[in-house]
Amino acid sequence: MTIRGRKGRGRAERGLRGSVLALLLLGGCATAGGGAAVDDTASAGGAAARRLEAVRHSPPELRAFLARMPKGADLHSHLTGAVYAETYVAVAAANKLCFSRTTQSLTPPPCRTADKEVSLEGVETNPTLYAQVVNALSTRNALPVSGFSLHDQFFVTFGRFRAANDDVGLLLAEVVDRAGRQGVQHVELMVSFGTGDAGKVGTATPWTGDLPATADALTPKLAALVPTARAGIDSAEARMRALLGCGTPAAKPGCGVSVRYLQQVTRTMPPGPVFAQTLFNALLAQADPRVVGLNFVAPEDYPVALADYDLHMRMIAEVRRRLPQTNVALHAGELTLGLVPPEELRSHIRKAVEVAGARRIGHGVDVMYEDDPQSLLRTMAERKVAVEINLTSNDVILGVAGKAHPFPVYRAAGVPTVISTDDEGVSRIDLTHELGRAVTEFGLTYADLVALARNSLEYSFLPGASLWRDGGRPVEACAVPPAAQVPPACRTFLDGSEKARVQWRLEQALAAFDREVATQDP
Repeated sequence: MTIRGRKGRGRAERGLRGSVLALLLLGGCATAGGGAAVDDTASAGGAAARRLEAVRHSPPELRAFLARMPKGADLHSHLTGAVYAETYVAVAAANKLCFSRTTQSLTPPPCRTADKEVSLEGVETNPTLYAQVVNALSTRNALPVSGFSLHDQFFVTFGRFRAANDDVGLLLAEVVDRAGRQGVQHVELMVSFGTGDAGKVGTATPWTGDLPATADALTPKLAALVPTARAGIDSAEARMRALLGCGTPAAKPGCGVSVRYLQQVTRTMPPGPVFAQTLFNALLAQADPRVVGLNFVAPEDYPVALADYDLHMRMIAEVRRRLPQTNVALHAGELTLGLVPPEELRSHIRKAVEVAGARRIGHGVDVMYEDDPQSLLRTMAERKVAVEINLTSNDVILGVAGKAHPFPVYRAAGVPTVISTDDEGVSRIDLTHELGRAVTEFGLTYADLVALARNSLEYSFLPGASLWRDGGRPVEACAVPPAAQVPPACRTFLDGSEKARVQWRLEQALAAFDREVATQDP
């Protein structure tokens, strides 16, 4: 007979409590559908919940805790903006690109001294130049360096590093592996496979404003571009897997992350190419399951984006009429008073939901400036339109943070919310950082974080039935603790749904995390 000492007995008791917590969490009380917090009766006794409360006011310890915590999905992430400036500098140096001191941009060789261009070959040995380039390609020290507002500095970076972002597989490897190292289960990355060529087709097609007739004329030309775009995805993913060592003993964490794509439409172009890109992206999504939807990108406050906003919503509605399975997530309400006149704040989110049929809203910061915001919030809650909350991005671009941010308003109204990064490379953050902001600024509990993680998978565009039923309980076949042996009925259910498989994987990771925390001394 073995007698445990006090320390060993305490660990065993904490491990048991962790297993009980896993059963409670999987058995109910989480309301992924409504965006509400997990019932504290299910989580207050868990080791992870107690640990969060213990480190809540210690930023270094909070960071370490959240870095280890399993996460659901990052649903709002622009691939090129998620890559850190240092990667672009390394690519530029390897390809002997130039840096224009005039435009603060990367440019192809040869470097023209008359245009104040300097070669970046060997830039790692020039600390002053290296720092200047990193600052130019991100929001690091933006104001003293550029003299731009942070809003303008943020958006200008995308043109500045364009000359170094051709190797999509390399970019994917960085972003997906960063997600994997933080315990993220799934990412939906905004990309532009084939959209340049689609835009050219739109430019070459006379614009009459007749959306159905224009779509009829565009469809065969755009369909012909789909195979090339799919080949581009194949090539990028093969490069990514090779860089991550997937399928080898040296596989990196990114190999375990589920990856899907949202095709981008550039909303600052004339109507012809905007409509062509919208239709093309829907056709590509129909043909390739790796593409799960589309989104409109570029500054919402840009004059063309403002002037054509209603037209853009009608374009999406026409495309969805033709291809009703098209998933739409839209940047809407990434605006605030002072950035645009008050009149521009009255209806963007509502039109994205009611006209374009968006299933997710990116940012949604100006919701309380909308006409009759309470009815809009009710509509979003009833339709389960999720809002992608990007705290640092909203702070940097719009100056909206803390009590001025509508995140708590959405939650109180029952609108589903998820935490995402937007452009973690440009903003110099990661998803762990954003969760830390959510805890610090809004007092979120561990139960709240679990609910947000579940929401992010529930409102992902992964195919298949959800693990969760209305009311926040698992489907009957899988109503067992995630650490238990999977019953045959549950295995059959998981085999038939990619979404449910990723959700189950998150539940297993959360249960294991709580057990791990329970075995550690405070």
